[in-house]
Amino acid sequence: MFYEPAKRNHGLPHDPFKAIVTPRPIGWISTMNAKGEINLAPYSFFNAFSSRPPIVGFSSEGWKDSAAFAEEGGEFVCSLATYDLRDAVNASSANLPRGVNEMEVAGIAAAPSRLVKPPRVAASPCALECKWLKTVTLTDLDGKDNGAHLVLGVVVGVHIDDRFIKDGILDTAAMQPIARCGYHDYAVVTELFQMVRPG
Repeated sequence: MFYEPAKRNHGLPHDPFKAIVTPRPIGWISTMNAKGEINLAPYSFFNAFSSRPPIVGFSSEGWKDSAAFAEEGGEFVCSLATYDLRDAVNASSANLPRGVNEMEVAGIAAAPSRLVKPPRVAASPCALECKWLKTVTLTDLDGKDNGAHLVLGVVVGVHIDDRFIKDGILDTAAMQPIARCGYHDYAVVTELFQMVRPG
């Protein structure tokens, strides 16, 4: 089959786009606004974009609290979403009124960050403390605002649970990170394979 996204002429019950760009890592983003209110939400439009300096970003479809708080407070934290924490990740995606702390509502324990104000998820094996860099409003080909906002941050601090460092390497499979696969489907990393890039 072939379809044009702008025409929505795929003929399927649901647009397969998100099921093609998969698996997508989940950025479990905690933020704090100027009043000290905390927000926690998972974003599957998330990734790393640079290593020097390390830059990560998440895209908010609509001006949601995570984007607003990250820009207002100038900081955010990304905690690794794992299989063990999948129910808490899902619970934190609830659409709650602005200023209501998803960590408290979902029973998620917070841990203090060292270099930024927003807390991290205590049970997560890794967390990236970030300083807000910029927010890019995305557009269509005609330059029309499509309502999505890409929030970028520089990673200034990294937390790693030492249990997952084996022989000097972070054991990704042991942490079992989860990823979004479209629709209501998710995947979990449980095994790895290696390929050496050509010189």
